[in-house]
Amino acid sequence: MAGFPRHWDFDEVYDSFDRGCGDFIIDLKAVMADLAAGAVVMIASRDAGAPVEIPAWCRLTGHRLLDAQPPFFLVRKRDA
Repeated sequence: MAGFPRHWDFDEVYDSFDRGCGDFIIDLKAVMADLAAGAVVMIASRDAGAPVEIPAWCRLTGHRLLDAQPPFFLVRKRDA
């Protein structure tokens, strides 16, 4: 995947391709469930709503948005 910030360090990549936010948030829940607490995932989303939806999803779920450079988002999974 090209174009993401090269200084980011992450454990997993989730590329939502061109899925809408509603669909990719459901898939992202499954991706996060498979990760250990504290793991970092780099999310790629080309959906126009992602810059609003991903931070809101993080606030609702307790995950931490570390950085955002749309279409890329860096999220740390919450502790247990």
